[in-house]
Amino acid sequence: MQKLLTSRGSWMLCVVLASGAGTSALAQEHGREGAPRAAPAHAAAPRGEPHEGPRGYQRPAAPHGWDARPQQADRGAYQHNYQAARSYHIGPYRRPAGWSAHRWGYGEILPRAYWAPQYLIADYWLFGLEVPPVNYEWVRDGNDALLIDTNTGEILQVEYGVFA
Repeated sequence: MQKLLTSRGSWMLCVVLASGAGTSALAQEHGREGAPRAAPAHAAAPRGEPHEGPRGYQRPAAPHGWDARPQQADRGAYQHNYQAARSYHIGPYRRPAGWSAHRWGYGEILPRAYWAPQYLIADYWLFGLEVPPVNYEWVRDGNDALLIDTNTGEILQVEYGVFA
């Protein structure tokens, strides 16, 4: 480096560094052998490669008869508030706008905002919930699953603590 700092050399060094050419230009300028190195492969624009997805996991199939809903609901058999035997972690819950937390029980009327598609539990068998009768659906409210009459909003059964 000392040899480069002659008056002519220091001027040349400033020009080279200011141009952003760096040391590879200096090496070429002063007769050192070797061409400038190409940029490393990881410095190139990232390209994705095809991915088949996870292996070894299969979503559980719906159990036989999961959609064979009873035509009539024996209300006496359903009218219970249960504590769930098991809790499932499925993600955050966002209550409908303008509504506050409430601990629902069977016989109460669930407001229509709570039966919007994002609250329906379509794959209820994954959470140990019973097959709902015709015109009834399971919906989520916070950590609880509620079986409601889709015509009136009446709650037929509650499973507290299904979701953690």
